[in-house]
Amino acid sequence: MREGQNAVKSRVLSGLRPTGKVHLGHLVGALQNWARLQDQYECFYFVADWHALTSDYADTAGLTEYVVDNVADWIAAGVDPERSTIFIQSLVPEHAELHLLLSMIVPVAWLERVPTYKEQQEQITDKDLSNYGFLGYPVLQTADIIIYNAQYVPVGEDQVPHLELSREIVRRFNNFYGQVFVEPQPLLTSFPRLPGLDNRKMSKSYGNAINLSDDAETVRKKVMQMYTDPKRVRADIPGTVEGNPVFMYHDAFNPDVEEVNELKVRYRQGKVGDVEVKQKLARALNTLLDPMRERRARALEKPGQLRDMLFASSARAQKVAAETMARVREAMRIKY
Repeated sequence: MREGQNAVKSRVLSGLRPTGKVHLGHLVGALQNWARLQDQYECFYFVADWHALTSDYADTAGLTEYVVDNVADWIAAGVDPERSTIFIQSLVPEHAELHLLLSMIVPVAWLERVPTYKEQQEQITDKDLSNYGFLGYPVLQTADIIIYNAQYVPVGEDQVPHLELSREIVRRFNNFYGQVFVEPQPLLTSFPRLPGLDNRKMSKSYGNAINLSDDAETVRKKVMQMYTDPKRVRADIPGTVEGNPVFMYHDAFNPDVEEVNELKVRYRQGKVGDVEVKQKLARALNTLLDPMRERRARALEKPGQLRDMLFASSARAQKVAAETMARVREAMRIKY
């Protein structure tokens, strides 16, 4: 680029729900990618506290504490408040206004066909998900994206159908009221699918995750309790590497590829015990997490400053959202 020319970066938007501690699944599924995207895009990352209420509305006691705690982990993972707009969804009430207006034009059938709607209702049996908020989740999600004119949304392959629904909503809105919004495009990302430590889905309700805030000894204990090959009752019995959570974590987090490959060979031959494999995984994880623990501690040393940053950043986000809503009201002819 020639000197003096200003590059206008495309805008990316993404968010995470503050429903519990940030864990390794969040790290590989979102945060590492968020940190990388900062080099190329104008990034808006938000704490989706209203989205948390769609399923966790019955108990909101820890919600605000999780918001601050989660953002400390985001910063620890490399998300930089100086380079990204990190904000809280509920501090930008324009999200709710746009969600309301979009809900007027979205057919209920569109929401009922979302793949995860009935699937989660069947799988999550400890919560009543018959509320409108859960059904209307994709409408609020669409409002989150388009209120910032985000051109890209980082998603995995399985999330593309959700973004396509947002694109359909944009097309329907524009058909009624003119070209107000751009259709957000998927920014496809690939990341390892991590099971929980017990080989079930990783979930706070199962308590089967390693959190970024876990200390080194907690990480070691959790790793030593991990599910492995159930058929391998002795170290001299050849074991299965494929689908083995311990090796899935090695592949995701141990940068010493030679060590990992050597462990796999020995494991298949029945020449290494689970203890050694787990000890080396715990060491690799703690090596990864140590600098994050330091950055997290620094971020939480002065929680007041962290909150001030979130309020200031949310105010910047609200300015963008307010400009969008002015255009929306004018397009819909409800400007007085």
